[in-house]
Amino acid sequence: MAEDKVIITYAGKSTECPVIIGTEQEPAMDIANLRDDTGLVTLDFGYKNTGATKSAITFLDGELGILRYRGYDIADLAEKSNFVEVAYLLLYGELPTAPQLADFTSKLQANSDVPAEIATILKAMPKGTHPMAQLAAATLALSGVYAKDSAKATEETIINILAKFPVLVAMVMRNTQGLDFVPNDKSLGYVENFMNMAFGKQASQVIVDAMDKLLILHADHEQNCSTSTVRMAGSSNANVYASVSAGISALWGPLHGGANQAVLEQLEAIEADGGDTAKFVAMAKDKASGFRLMGFGHRVYKNFDPRARIIKKACDEVLNDLGVQDKKLTIAMELEQAALNDSYFVDRKLYPNVDFYSGIIYKAIGFPTDMFTPLFALGRLPGWVAQWKEMKENKEPIGRPRQIFTGATLRPYKEVENR
Repeated sequence: MAEDKVIITYAGKSTECPVIIGTEQEPAMDIANLRDDTGLVTLDFGYKNTGATKSAITFLDGELGILRYRGYDIADLAEKSNFVEVAYLLLYGELPTAPQLADFTSKLQANSDVPAEIATILKAMPKGTHPMAQLAAATLALSGVYAKDSAKATEETIINILAKFPVLVAMVMRNTQGLDFVPNDKSLGYVENFMNMAFGKQASQVIVDAMDKLLILHADHEQNCSTSTVRMAGSSNANVYASVSAGISALWGPLHGGANQAVLEQLEAIEADGGDTAKFVAMAKDKASGFRLMGFGHRVYKNFDPRARIIKKACDEVLNDLGVQDKKLTIAMELEQAALNDSYFVDRKLYPNVDFYSGIIYKAIGFPTDMFTPLFALGRLPGWVAQWKEMKENKEPIGRPRQIFTGATLRPYKEVENR
């Protein structure tokens, strides 16, 4: 059977672009020779139509609402697995056997202590420094202690950053609140220890299970902004700590990881206005108002966010377990019902997304609003590292996008008195 190809002709020159078919039958044309053969380059703002790499880690179909890690449906993993097991899956491609999982867990616990200098760095941060800035700095600082082979995808490097990262996130939270750091307890599980270090007490099993699910649901999401940043930084042979720190900075933006924080801030604004949800639902339906409800719809999932259905159940369980009485949470539930039942939202498929429910859960548990994005980073870490590892193993070249120059053409220099 002849290989499918796309022929592009420009100014009398042609090139044949082979059609590459992924395992889920997604077609792409390989334009590697486009510029050499025709002089053309492509222009694709935001890379909406551009595949920057081949990856075997995560499959996402926004139209059908599908999300799979290494071929496993996200719903199955969230229901039956745990975050450490999913981290192993993302990194190594297969679910671990019982001995492999025990060994992986043991290594994470054994390597979870962070250098004393990290506490000094965090305490030296200017008052009011955002937790994401602290987390990026603390992560980067690890490269000063663990520089050897940290640009190589060795097991030691991978274990080291996975083991220490939840400790860093908990330390950042305590530092932001002006509280003493809680000692690392290696006898506790990955999520249990993080919660203990963050709050200074052990969490209920309902809370631990909900956090575990949230971390799984955020563990990877294909070639998004922060993941692409990690791969781009890593392509220069930057070490894993520098690459992840770059990803943290990209995630910080409100259009990416800050979305769940934006949900809570909007709930606070609605509460401050009197809490009339009907008023704000009406505003959202009026295009002239310029107002939109945060946490509804998704720029990738055109039908529904498969993660939202999973986390809604956990959200209900957490609220029931904690018995929290909070006006913002009441407002959130009223908005949820409006979105699920109002034809305006249903017809436009503006359903509550994972950011909506995760923000509510984090708020109910007691996390400060400015910690929501660091929690996103904690969940996304295995995906970042798996993508960095894959990029290294595939020996991908340094990333170097092109541009279409639209500035001034060559012009003579003028002396200052003649300008």
